[in-house]
Amino acid sequence: MSRQLLAKSYEPVQFENKWYSFWESEGFFKADASSKKPRFSIVIPPPNVTGSLHMGHALQHTLHDILVRWKRMNGFNTLWLPGTDHASIAVHYVLDKMLEREKKNRFDLGREEFLKLAWEWKKSSGGTILNQMRRMGVSCDWSRERFTMDDQLSRAVIDVFVRLYEEGLIYRGEYIVNWCPRCKTAISDLEVVYQAARGKLWHIQYPVVDGSEVVTVATTRPETMLGDTAVAVHPDDERYQHLIGKKVLLPVMNREIPVIADAFVDREFGTGAVKVTPAHDPHDYEAGMRHGLAKVTVIDDAGIMTESAGPYKGMDRFKCRQKLVEQLSAEGFLVKTEDYEHNVGHCDRCSAVVEPKISIQWYLKIDSLAKPAIDAVESGQIQFVPDAFKKRYFEWMYNIHDWCISRQLWWGHRIPAWYCDACGEIIVSRSTPTGCTKCGGSLREESDILDTWFSSALWPFSTLGWPEETQDFRTFYPTDILITGPDIIFFWVARMIMMGLKFAGDIPFRQVHINGIVRDASRKKMSKTKGNIIEPLQLIDQYGADAVRFTLSSMAVPGTDIPFSSDRMKGYSAFANKVWNAARFVMMNLKDEDGFVSPETVDDLLVQKKEETPLEDLWILHRLNRVSEEISQSLDKFRFHEASALIYQFIWHELCDWYIELIKPVLTDPSIPDAVRGPRIKVLIHTIDFSLRMLHPFMPFITEEIWQKIPHEGKSIMMQSFPSPRGIRENQEAAQRMQDLMELIGEIRGLRAEMNIDPKRSLDVSLIIRDPQDKSLIAESTSKIQSLARLGKIEFMDSLSGALLRGVSKMGEFGLDVQDAINVEAERERLEKEAVRVKEEIDKVWKKINSQDFISRAPEDVIQENRTRHDDLLEKLRKLESNLSHLPLN
Repeated sequence: MSRQLLAKSYEPVQFENKWYSFWESEGFFKADASSKKPRFSIVIPPPNVTGSLHMGHALQHTLHDILVRWKRMNGFNTLWLPGTDHASIAVHYVLDKMLEREKKNRFDLGREEFLKLAWEWKKSSGGTILNQMRRMGVSCDWSRERFTMDDQLSRAVIDVFVRLYEEGLIYRGEYIVNWCPRCKTAISDLEVVYQAARGKLWHIQYPVVDGSEVVTVATTRPETMLGDTAVAVHPDDERYQHLIGKKVLLPVMNREIPVIADAFVDREFGTGAVKVTPAHDPHDYEAGMRHGLAKVTVIDDAGIMTESAGPYKGMDRFKCRQKLVEQLSAEGFLVKTEDYEHNVGHCDRCSAVVEPKISIQWYLKIDSLAKPAIDAVESGQIQFVPDAFKKRYFEWMYNIHDWCISRQLWWGHRIPAWYCDACGEIIVSRSTPTGCTKCGGSLREESDILDTWFSSALWPFSTLGWPEETQDFRTFYPTDILITGPDIIFFWVARMIMMGLKFAGDIPFRQVHINGIVRDASRKKMSKTKGNIIEPLQLIDQYGADAVRFTLSSMAVPGTDIPFSSDRMKGYSAFANKVWNAARFVMMNLKDEDGFVSPETVDDLLVQKKEETPLEDLWILHRLNRVSEEISQSLDKFRFHEASALIYQFIWHELCDWYIELIKPVLTDPSIPDAVRGPRIKVLIHTIDFSLRMLHPFMPFITEEIWQKIPHEGKSIMMQSFPSPRGIRENQEAAQRMQDLMELIGEIRGLRAEMNIDPKRSLDVSLIIRDPQDKSLIAESTSKIQSLARLGKIEFMDSLSGALLRGVSKMGEFGLDVQDAINVEAERERLEKEAVRVKEEIDKVWKKINSQDFISRAPEDVIQENRTRHDDLLEKLRKLESNLSHLPLN
């Protein structure tokens, strides 16, 4: 039976789905909680159930999968646990938009019907991103897939809430919160995105009640003045000492309010006197608490002015701003309007302008949870990679505030609390109580849900069956590593550490790898408004998942943002093609009797016939040792970019450009006897096998497709062992000799290319080689040098004379006979003219970049462009002069 060959061209769409279905159906992704193997466990940062695959996901999933596949091939019992987050605010936003199209809202449906709609939506659309993840080749254990609102995870959430409440760490209180009028819920400080905005600073006069003078305050939010209950000045501000304790008249509302002294006032802002609105500003709220001021709410949950706003009741807050400014101007209270740039808070989910607002919420006291989490990182129990991200973690942890954990939404974990309206008792319970435990009265269930991040904080252990001590929990907790972005160190990483230590009794992971953010080629953040979004699924359709994965891994310098460009993408697509074509060439030239070659078989060849083994075979086996070890060392330190560069360099340059070229005659010459061919082919097949294994974690699809068609044993490449150094193959001497030979050939090739000599043209070469061992190496390798450097006669000389194109390598000097290959004098004249032109250009650019006038007027990018141009011209001149020096002498 003849061997099955690879298709003529690399078409990943033809086999990617086939191999993923094969891996999944064979159960290769499944972890075994009872296995005696060393274990490696990792949980996926659960994407939102509303989400679709973006470049950030593609990066994280690629890095996860490289580690998981590498560990699996190293004999580990690997668990990569997938799942999705219920994403309360995001789901509400999606469903609200759907209802708006039907001219409805969630309140028209009611809670029960809305939740029914949400579950239906989750069932039909919630798995989109998981299917997209499969296209990236992720080897997750889908049998353990979790959702944050699964019954078991929900039980864990309720249990944690009740325990914290019973310990006095959860309480209910009235505070000022960030309120989203669009989502109609409180959101945390971390969910507020601040954007620079060009607004106005309005200066408004408040008359002193005794009529003696006016106090001018400045504000960016004049609509909130309707809820003012004081004017504040700094106690040390001499301008206002005489007014402290007096009263001013609030314009429009005609309400008398006091002038108070408080150190929170910035004397440099505006006039140094500020309006105080305790119900609509966090700093004012604190000042109001200190001075016992009334809290007048003038903006409601929907951003509409309340009854307390007087004549503006029922008006939208921004419409009120416009009309109020007009009234203040007409009545003479508005004395100045300035352009003012400031940061305005927006809801991270829907982008509505956030409104600070007083609200009764549930809070988690965080101090006692934060201290052990700080200690875990300070002691080195948990390590951040790069280490610099510890600073960001500590900045937040040392300045942590109580966590507002309630949200005024319906989709999510409902807070397990009930109220007795008869006696005011609050009951928190794991199960629904039948009545008030204090007075026996009927109960009203809390309508608020928990912040999504509350359940996400339990993810590393709730997904493993906690609070039950399951076999999965005992085997796979704590996990080994978390790979995530810098934007959720506070949202998620810190909270998982706190909750893991508190409830699971151990840290949730040992290392936190912070990957960079994928940006566009100009290093700008990707956004729909900028039109610079890159869709990973489109890239997969165009280039294949392997090329996308390799591009991302090759650029994944820890903690450094990735400027993603299509040029890099095309380059690594070309790499996949190179791998494909090289494998196809080898397979086309194998015989049916060429079978699987085990590592032990190759080792036996070295034991039995080391002296007969050609240099290139000794070299490539040594390089397999070195590269496999270096890749493992890089992956062990999460230096994905280094590991990617190592396998790229080895396969493209060492395996394809050198080794396969050197062994071509063995493959293609039928006259070579089997006794010679056999051992050479064994080394070749084994080298291809091990090269594919090393590449597999990075490019799983193409490696499986090729591996299945070369002589092999086993069901899948992903279940084979990852190469590691084998002592008998260590041969630094052979590696150095081969390197010297490659360097000589490279120098000859380079000189030919610089002189534009036809690559097919065969040239004679004269060599001055002083070292006898080097001379012997060249003599033994004559046919290889002739083939790879396109040479004819090779002669050893004591000196070079005549019209030779001269060059130097580490082993010695060489001269190429270029008679009739180039017109030496014409080439010399061309190079000299070009050198003169380049020198003139260098002089011109040098004068420009050293001109103070140019430096002071030109934009920085133009200055840098000219400096780069100067460096490029210097390099060009160096090459021109080098080429001139190599030309044959007259």
